[in-house]
Amino acid sequence: MVILGIESSCDETAASVISAEEGGVMKVHSNIVSSQISIHALYGGVVPEIASRAHCEAITNVVRKAMENAPAPDAIAVTFAPGLIGCLLVGVSFAKSLASALELPLIPIDHIKAHVAAAHLENVFSVDSYNALVVSGGHTSIYRVDRDIDFTEIGSTRDDACGEAFDKVGRVLGLPYPGGAAMDRLAQKAFEKFGSDPKGYIPFPSPAVGDDDCFDYSFSGLKTAVINHVNNEKQRNRTDVLSEDEILRIAGSFTRTVCAGVVTKLDAAMKANPSEILVLAGGVAANSHLRKAVSELCESRKVRLITPSIPLCGDNGAMVASAGYYSFRAGIIADSSLNAFASDEGSKAYLDQIRQKRDSRS
Repeated sequence: MVILGIESSCDETAASVISAEEGGVMKVHSNIVSSQISIHALYGGVVPEIASRAHCEAITNVVRKAMENAPAPDAIAVTFAPGLIGCLLVGVSFAKSLASALELPLIPIDHIKAHVAAAHLENVFSVDSYNALVVSGGHTSIYRVDRDIDFTEIGSTRDDACGEAFDKVGRVLGLPYPGGAAMDRLAQKAFEKFGSDPKGYIPFPSPAVGDDDCFDYSFSGLKTAVINHVNNEKQRNRTDVLSEDEILRIAGSFTRTVCAGVVTKLDAAMKANPSEILVLAGGVAANSHLRKAVSELCESRKVRLITPSIPLCGDNGAMVASAGYYSFRAGIIADSSLNAFASDEGSKAYLDQIRQKRDSRS
Protein backbone atom coordinates (compact mmCIF):
# COMPACT_ATOMS: atom_id res chain seq x y z
CA MET A 1 0.00 0.00 0.00
CA VAL A 2 1.31 3.46 -0.93
CA ILE A 3 0.38 6.42 1.26
CA LEU A 4 0.93 10.16 0.87
CA GLY A 5 1.33 11.86 4.25
CA ILE A 6 0.79 15.60 4.75
CA GLU A 7 1.82 17.52 7.89
CA SER A 8 1.19 21.19 8.76
CA SER A 9 0.42 21.31 12.47
CA CYS A 10 3.00 23.94 13.44
CA ASP A 11 5.92 25.46 11.54
CA GLU A 12 6.93 22.73 9.10
CA THR A 13 5.12 22.11 5.83
CA ALA A 14 5.86 18.48 5.04
CA ALA A 15 4.82 15.70 2.68
CA SER A 16 6.05 12.18 2.14
CA VAL A 17 5.21 9.08 0.13
CA ILE A 18 5.83 5.70 1.72
CA SER A 19 4.93 2.13 0.83
CA ALA A 20 3.93 -0.36 3.51
CA GLU A 21 3.64 -4.13 3.42
CA GLU A 22 1.60 -6.44 5.62
CA GLY A 23 4.69 -7.63 7.48
CA GLY A 24 5.35 -4.11 8.73
CA VAL A 25 8.17 -3.31 6.32
CA MET A 26 8.04 0.30 5.17
CA LYS A 27 9.94 2.18 2.48
CA VAL A 28 10.21 5.97 2.37
CA HIS A 29 10.14 7.09 -1.26
CA SER A 30 10.23 10.81 -0.49
CA ASN A 31 10.23 13.04 2.59
CA ILE A 32 10.06 16.77 1.86
CA VAL A 33 10.09 19.32 4.68
CA SER A 34 9.86 23.09 4.31
CA SER A 35 10.90 24.67 7.60
CA GLN A 36 9.86 28.11 8.84
CA ILE A 37 12.58 28.39 11.50
CA SER A 38 14.30 31.34 9.83
CA ILE A 39 10.99 33.25 9.74
CA HIS A 40 9.98 32.68 13.37
CA ALA A 41 13.52 33.17 14.70
CA LEU A 42 12.91 36.89 14.26
CA TYR A 43 10.19 36.69 16.93
CA GLY A 44 11.75 34.11 19.24
CA GLY A 45 8.87 31.67 18.70
CA VAL A 46 6.16 30.55 16.31
CA VAL A 47 3.66 33.26 15.27
CA PRO A 48 0.47 31.36 14.30
CA GLU A 49 -0.81 33.76 11.65
CA ILE A 50 2.57 33.96 9.92
CA ALA A 51 2.92 30.18 10.10
CA SER A 52 -0.48 29.67 8.45
CA ARG A 53 0.39 32.01 5.59
CA ALA A 54 3.73 30.27 5.07
CA HIS A 55 1.96 26.90 4.84
CA CYS A 56 -0.35 28.30 2.16
CA GLU A 57 2.66 29.45 0.15
CA ALA A 58 4.63 26.21 0.50
CA ILE A 59 2.18 23.30 0.52
CA THR A 60 1.60 22.94 -3.24
CA ASN A 61 5.30 22.73 -4.09
CA VAL A 62 6.07 20.50 -1.10
CA VAL A 63 3.41 17.93 -2.07
CA ARG A 64 4.37 18.12 -5.73
CA LYS A 65 8.03 17.39 -4.91
CA ALA A 66 7.03 14.52 -2.63
CA MET A 67 4.95 12.89 -5.38
CA GLU A 68 7.35 13.68 -8.25
CA ASN A 69 9.42 10.49 -8.36
CA ALA A 70 7.33 8.34 -6.06
CA PRO A 71 4.70 5.70 -6.87
CA ALA A 72 1.09 6.90 -7.08
CA PRO A 73 -0.60 6.87 -3.67
CA ASP A 74 -3.47 4.55 -2.75
CA ALA A 75 -4.57 6.86 0.09
CA ILE A 76 -3.83 10.27 1.61
CA ALA A 77 -3.15 10.75 5.32
CA VAL A 78 -3.19 14.21 6.90
CA THR A 79 -2.59 15.61 10.37
CA PHE A 80 -5.90 17.04 11.59
CA ALA A 81 -5.13 17.48 15.33
CA PRO A 82 -3.74 18.71 17.65
CA GLY A 83 -1.83 21.86 16.70
CA LEU A 84 -2.23 25.45 15.60
CA ILE A 85 -5.71 25.59 14.10
CA GLY A 86 -4.83 27.86 11.16
CA CYS A 87 -1.86 25.71 10.24
CA LEU A 88 -3.86 22.48 10.49
CA LEU A 89 -6.61 23.87 8.29
CA VAL A 90 -4.15 24.47 5.46
CA GLY A 91 -3.06 20.83 5.41
CA VAL A 92 -6.55 19.42 5.94
CA SER A 93 -8.09 21.60 3.20
CA PHE A 94 -5.36 20.69 0.73
CA ALA A 95 -5.59 16.97 1.54
CA LYS A 96 -9.39 16.95 1.22
CA SER A 97 -9.21 18.62 -2.18
CA LEU A 98 -6.46 16.30 -3.43
CA ALA A 99 -8.21 13.17 -2.14
CA SER A 100 -11.42 14.26 -3.86
CA ALA A 101 -9.66 15.03 -7.14
CA LEU A 102 -7.77 11.72 -7.17
CA GLU A 103 -10.72 9.76 -5.70
CA LEU A 104 -8.58 8.38 -2.88
CA PRO A 105 -9.41 7.49 0.74
CA LEU A 106 -8.66 10.29 3.24
CA ILE A 107 -7.14 9.26 6.58
CA PRO A 108 -7.26 11.66 9.58
CA ILE A 109 -4.12 11.47 11.73
CA ASP A 110 -3.46 12.58 15.29
CA HIS A 111 -0.09 14.37 15.43
CA ILE A 112 1.08 12.52 18.55
CA LYS A 113 0.22 9.11 17.11
CA ALA A 114 2.18 10.08 14.03
CA HIS A 115 5.32 10.76 16.08
CA VAL A 116 5.04 7.28 17.61
CA ALA A 117 4.37 5.70 14.20
CA ALA A 118 7.69 7.12 12.95
CA ALA A 119 9.31 4.25 14.85
CA HIS A 120 7.96 1.82 12.22
CA LEU A 121 9.72 3.57 9.34
CA GLU A 122 13.13 2.14 10.23
CA ASN A 123 12.23 -0.74 12.54
CA VAL A 124 10.08 -3.82 12.06
CA PHE A 125 8.23 -4.83 15.21
CA SER A 126 4.82 -6.32 15.82
CA VAL A 127 3.47 -6.70 19.34
CA ASP A 128 -0.03 -6.41 20.76
CA SER A 129 0.95 -3.48 22.99
CA TYR A 130 3.92 -1.35 23.98
CA ASN A 131 4.74 1.84 25.87
CA ALA A 132 5.59 5.16 24.25
CA LEU A 133 7.07 8.41 25.52
CA VAL A 134 6.38 11.43 23.33
CA VAL A 135 8.50 14.48 24.13
CA SER A 136 8.00 17.52 21.92
CA GLY A 137 7.43 21.26 21.89
CA GLY A 138 3.75 20.84 22.68
CA HIS A 139 3.53 17.48 24.46
CA THR A 140 5.24 15.37 27.10
CA SER A 141 3.20 12.22 27.59
CA ILE A 142 3.52 8.52 28.36
CA TYR A 143 1.15 6.18 26.51
CA ARG A 144 0.13 2.57 26.44
CA VAL A 145 -0.30 1.72 22.75
CA ASP A 146 -2.47 -1.22 21.68
CA ARG A 147 -2.43 -2.59 18.13
CA ASP A 148 -0.59 0.56 16.98
CA ILE A 149 -3.87 2.47 16.92
CA ASP A 150 -5.38 2.70 20.43
CA PHE A 151 -3.54 5.12 22.73
CA THR A 152 -4.15 5.29 26.48
CA GLU A 153 -2.44 8.19 28.23
CA ILE A 154 -0.94 7.08 31.54
CA GLY A 155 1.07 10.21 32.29
CA SER A 156 1.53 13.72 30.92
CA THR A 157 2.71 17.22 31.71
CA ARG A 158 0.33 19.30 33.79
CA ASP A 159 1.49 22.57 32.26
CA ASP A 160 4.41 23.32 29.92
CA ALA A 161 5.83 20.73 27.56
CA CYS A 162 9.46 19.68 27.78
CA GLY A 163 10.37 21.14 24.38
CA GLU A 164 8.70 24.43 25.21
CA ALA A 165 10.77 24.63 28.41
CA PHE A 166 13.99 23.96 26.49
CA ASP A 167 13.19 26.74 24.01
CA LYS A 168 12.21 29.27 26.67
CA VAL A 169 15.29 28.58 28.80
CA GLY A 170 17.41 28.84 25.67
CA ARG A 171 15.85 32.24 24.93
CA VAL A 172 16.58 33.44 28.49
CA LEU A 173 20.20 32.40 27.99
CA GLY A 174 20.37 34.35 24.73
CA LEU A 175 20.57 31.30 22.48
CA PRO A 176 19.21 31.36 18.91
CA TYR A 177 15.69 29.99 18.28
CA PRO A 178 14.90 27.17 18.56
CA GLY A 179 17.02 26.65 21.65
CA GLY A 180 16.91 22.86 21.88
CA ALA A 181 19.92 22.06 19.67
CA ALA A 182 22.08 24.78 21.21
CA MET A 183 21.12 23.61 24.73
CA ASP A 184 22.15 20.08 23.77
CA ARG A 185 25.64 21.26 22.74
CA LEU A 186 26.11 23.48 25.78
CA ALA A 187 25.02 20.69 28.13
CA GLN A 188 27.62 18.39 26.59
CA LYS A 189 30.33 20.97 27.27
CA ALA A 190 29.06 21.34 30.85
CA PHE A 191 29.15 17.59 31.44
CA GLU A 192 32.67 17.41 30.07
CA LYS A 193 33.76 20.25 32.34
CA PHE A 194 31.96 19.38 35.59
CA GLY A 195 31.58 15.62 35.19
CA SER A 196 29.58 14.04 38.02
CA ASP A 197 30.64 16.61 40.62
CA PRO A 198 27.36 17.94 42.12
CA LYS A 199 29.09 21.21 43.02
CA GLY A 200 29.23 22.04 39.32
CA TYR A 201 25.45 22.05 38.99
CA ILE A 202 22.52 24.11 40.23
CA PRO A 203 19.85 22.20 42.22
CA PHE A 204 16.81 23.07 40.11
CA PRO A 205 13.42 21.50 41.05
CA SER A 206 12.57 18.21 39.37
CA PRO A 207 9.77 18.09 36.75
CA ALA A 208 8.67 14.75 38.24
CA VAL A 209 5.60 15.36 40.40
CA GLY A 210 3.36 13.31 42.67
CA ASP A 211 3.87 9.93 44.28
CA ASP A 212 5.20 6.76 42.68
CA ASP A 213 1.74 5.87 41.36
CA CYS A 214 1.53 9.20 39.50
CA PHE A 215 3.31 9.44 36.15
CA ASP A 216 2.88 13.17 35.50
CA TYR A 217 5.33 16.01 34.89
CA SER A 218 5.39 19.74 35.54
CA PHE A 219 7.96 21.89 33.75
CA SER A 220 6.64 25.35 34.68
CA GLY A 221 8.30 25.38 38.11
CA LEU A 222 11.63 24.29 36.65
CA LYS A 223 11.41 26.94 33.94
CA THR A 224 10.59 29.63 36.49
CA ALA A 225 13.47 28.53 38.73
CA VAL A 226 15.91 28.94 35.84
CA ILE A 227 14.54 32.40 34.98
CA ASN A 228 14.81 33.48 38.63
CA HIS A 229 18.35 32.15 38.84
CA VAL A 230 19.36 34.07 35.71
CA ASN A 231 17.83 37.30 37.03
CA ASN A 232 19.48 36.88 40.44
CA GLU A 233 22.87 36.25 38.86
CA LYS A 234 22.60 39.36 36.71
CA GLN A 235 21.60 41.49 39.71
CA ARG A 236 24.31 40.03 41.93
CA ASN A 237 27.02 40.67 39.35
CA ARG A 238 25.47 43.97 38.19
CA THR A 239 25.49 42.94 34.55
CA ASP A 240 23.02 42.22 31.76
CA VAL A 241 25.17 39.41 30.36
CA LEU A 242 25.92 36.06 31.99
CA SER A 243 29.44 34.67 31.87
CA GLU A 244 30.15 31.73 29.57
CA ASP A 245 30.79 29.50 32.58
CA GLU A 246 27.47 30.43 34.14
CA ILE A 247 25.60 29.73 30.88
CA LEU A 248 27.29 26.32 30.78
CA ARG A 249 26.28 25.62 34.39
CA ILE A 250 22.67 26.56 33.73
CA ALA A 251 22.40 24.57 30.48
CA GLY A 252 24.01 21.52 32.06
CA SER A 253 21.94 21.77 35.25
CA PHE A 254 18.68 22.24 33.38
CA THR A 255 19.34 19.34 31.00
CA ARG A 256 20.49 17.10 33.85
CA THR A 257 17.34 17.91 35.84
CA VAL A 258 15.03 17.33 32.87
CA CYS A 259 16.57 13.96 32.00
CA ALA A 260 16.49 12.75 35.61
CA GLY A 261 12.88 13.86 36.07
CA VAL A 262 11.66 12.35 32.81
CA VAL A 263 13.35 9.03 33.57
CA THR A 264 11.97 8.95 37.13
CA LYS A 265 8.34 9.01 36.00
CA LEU A 266 9.01 6.86 32.94
CA ASP A 267 10.60 4.20 35.15
CA ALA A 268 7.55 4.19 37.43
CA ALA A 269 5.19 3.98 34.44
CA MET A 270 7.14 1.10 32.91
CA LYS A 271 7.07 -0.75 36.22
CA ALA A 272 3.30 -0.34 36.49
CA ASN A 273 2.71 -1.13 32.80
CA PRO A 274 5.27 -3.77 31.77
CA SER A 275 6.09 -4.12 28.08
CA GLU A 276 8.96 -5.51 26.07
CA ILE A 277 9.18 -2.37 23.90
CA LEU A 278 9.40 1.37 24.58
CA VAL A 279 9.13 3.90 21.76
CA LEU A 280 10.76 7.30 22.38
CA ALA A 281 9.46 9.87 19.89
CA GLY A 282 8.88 13.57 19.27
CA GLY A 283 11.15 16.51 18.54
CA VAL A 284 12.91 16.43 21.92
CA ALA A 285 13.69 12.74 21.37
CA ALA A 286 16.54 14.12 19.23
CA ASN A 287 18.22 15.42 22.40
CA SER A 288 21.33 13.28 22.83
CA HIS A 289 21.25 13.39 26.64
CA LEU A 290 17.61 12.35 26.89
CA ARG A 291 18.19 9.54 24.41
CA LYS A 292 21.11 8.32 26.52
CA ALA A 293 19.17 8.52 29.80
CA VAL A 294 16.17 6.63 28.40
CA SER A 295 18.46 4.10 26.74
CA GLU A 296 20.18 3.36 30.05
CA LEU A 297 16.80 2.93 31.74
CA CYS A 298 15.62 0.48 29.09
CA GLU A 299 18.87 -1.44 29.29
CA SER A 300 18.49 -1.81 33.05
CA ARG A 301 14.90 -3.03 32.60
CA LYS A 302 15.80 -5.27 29.64
CA VAL A 303 13.30 -3.43 27.43
CA ARG A 304 13.89 -2.85 23.73
CA LEU A 305 14.13 0.88 23.00
CA ILE A 306 13.01 2.03 19.56
CA THR A 307 13.68 5.63 18.60
CA PRO A 308 13.36 7.23 15.16
CA SER A 309 16.55 8.59 13.64
CA ILE A 310 17.16 12.31 14.20
CA PRO A 311 15.57 13.52 10.91
CA LEU A 312 12.38 11.58 11.73
CA CYS A 313 12.04 12.94 15.28
CA GLY A 314 10.86 16.35 14.13
CA ASP A 315 7.61 17.00 12.28
CA ASN A 316 7.56 15.28 8.87
CA GLY A 317 5.19 13.70 6.39
CA ALA A 318 6.64 10.19 6.62
CA MET A 319 5.45 9.75 10.19
CA VAL A 320 1.96 10.85 9.13
CA ALA A 321 1.96 8.34 6.29
CA SER A 322 3.18 5.60 8.64
CA ALA A 323 0.34 6.33 11.06
CA GLY A 324 -1.98 6.42 8.05
CA TYR A 325 -1.18 2.82 7.22
CA TYR A 326 -2.28 1.56 10.66
CA SER A 327 -5.34 3.81 10.74
CA PHE A 328 -6.40 2.61 7.28
CA ARG A 329 -6.09 -1.01 8.38
CA ALA A 330 -8.33 -0.18 11.34
CA GLY A 331 -10.95 1.36 9.06
CA ILE A 332 -10.37 4.97 10.15
CA ILE A 333 -11.42 6.77 6.96
CA ALA A 334 -12.73 10.34 6.85
CA ASP A 335 -15.22 11.93 4.47
CA SER A 336 -15.62 15.50 3.23
CA SER A 337 -16.75 16.61 6.70
CA LEU A 338 -13.19 16.30 8.04
CA ASN A 339 -12.20 19.38 10.02
CA ALA A 340 -9.12 20.46 11.98
CA PHE A 341 -8.99 20.51 15.80
CA ALA A 342 -6.55 22.46 17.94
CA SER A 343 -6.94 20.14 20.94
CA ASP A 344 -7.43 16.45 21.61
CA GLU A 345 -11.03 16.74 22.81
CA GLY A 346 -12.56 17.56 19.43
CA SER A 347 -10.41 15.11 17.52
CA LYS A 348 -11.29 12.22 19.84
CA ALA A 349 -14.99 12.92 19.39
CA TYR A 350 -14.57 12.96 15.61
CA LEU A 351 -12.61 9.69 15.59
CA ASP A 352 -15.27 8.10 17.81
CA GLN A 353 -17.89 9.04 15.21
CA ILE A 354 -15.83 7.36 12.49
CA ARG A 355 -15.49 4.22 14.59
CA GLN A 356 -19.24 4.13 15.26
CA LYS A 357 -20.00 4.40 11.54
CA ARG A 358 -17.42 1.70 10.80
CA ASP A 359 -18.85 -0.64 13.42
CA SER A 360 -22.44 -0.06 12.24
CA ARG A 361 -21.46 -1.04 8.68
CA SER A 362 -19.82 -4.23 9.84
